[in-house]
Amino acid sequence: MQLLMNLVDESRQLNQAQFPLKLSYHGPKGRFKIIHQGLMIPNLPAPLYYLNFLTIIGQPNIPMIRNPYAIRTTALDTVTVMSSSSPHMLGHFKHYSIQQDCQFSQGDYHFGGKERLRGSFPHFRLTREDDELAIDLSIYIKPIISHFTKLRLGLFDHWSLLCQCKGQVKYKGQVYTIDQMGSFEYARAMNIPYLPLCFFTYQIINLQDKRQLLLAQIRNNFNQIVQSRIYLRDDSACTAVMFDEAVYFKVHRVYPKVTTPNQQDMYLPREFEWCFRNADTTIQIHAQSRGDFKFGLAAGYVGSFTYQLRINDYCEEGSAGYCEYIDCRPLRWQEKKNEDKKAKKMAGFAPITLKNKQKH
Repeated sequence: MQLLMNLVDESRQLNQAQFPLKLSYHGPKGRFKIIHQGLMIPNLPAPLYYLNFLTIIGQPNIPMIRNPYAIRTTALDTVTVMSSSSPHMLGHFKHYSIQQDCQFSQGDYHFGGKERLRGSFPHFRLTREDDELAIDLSIYIKPIISHFTKLRLGLFDHWSLLCQCKGQVKYKGQVYTIDQMGSFEYARAMNIPYLPLCFFTYQIINLQDKRQLLLAQIRNNFNQIVQSRIYLRDDSACTAVMFDEAVYFKVHRVYPKVTTPNQQDMYLPREFEWCFRNADTTIQIHAQSRGDFKFGLAAGYVGSFTYQLRINDYCEEGSAGYCEYIDCRPLRWQEKKNEDKKAKKMAGFAPITLKNKQKH
């Protein structure tokens, strides 16, 4: 499956190229009926731990992204918006009709009179008016890009840019000042008939030395790995490196089975691990979920985790990693013991022992 993706996906080559002077960024238009915008900020202090703003304009025919629960008119008229942080929330997920509730123009997107994202590269502003969670953030985009997907013929394009976010978040009357690295993301897609992509996990960790880790894996309904990658971005050096061979992800423990509003049975991770090693780089991450999962990202959940990591000789532990997790695979795959030979290679990695949080 990975070989097939390599033949149609040009993102590997793009991740080796220089930052482009112009990126596609627009609302639904022409053949691009599905649009995604996202801002994710990990490593925030308690009780926030993380903050996200995620929109999906139009509902695609992909199990891990489609949310039938949100559709009230038609799939292509449906907008889902998730704005959440770690504490308990009731109003983090909204769904709208494009025609009835939203106003989109180039550089200015209004969602239901509550959320608004406006601006152009490299400056954006995100505002949210709400008694529970209010947001007012300035977003400065940096020329450090990671390409997740770019399918031939313009079927699907998804990229991420490192950014710095400054402003205020107000949760239940308490104001928090934000000045933190984040990830600003955009995707566009044609309304293709169907893609059997059923499992998706995506995590972000901000390191103390101004680096950022992105970790992602996608599987299909037969449990085959479509993509498994780690991106390491360095704000100080203005670089981004992608690793997409021998990137292993394993869930060690799960929470009891949950049923989503779409009547999809799903196991959410309680403890998980990432491992990678080549001739020059070793990455190992062991993570424990905080249990603050919230439904509203496509067909799945968002939450946060504590972690212990090692990148070569650099060690760090933290309490505020960001996690997206969707598992629409048949239960026989969700409940199957992971006996993949490649996953067994993880046993060859030494346990992480943290002596300090600085580079040696």
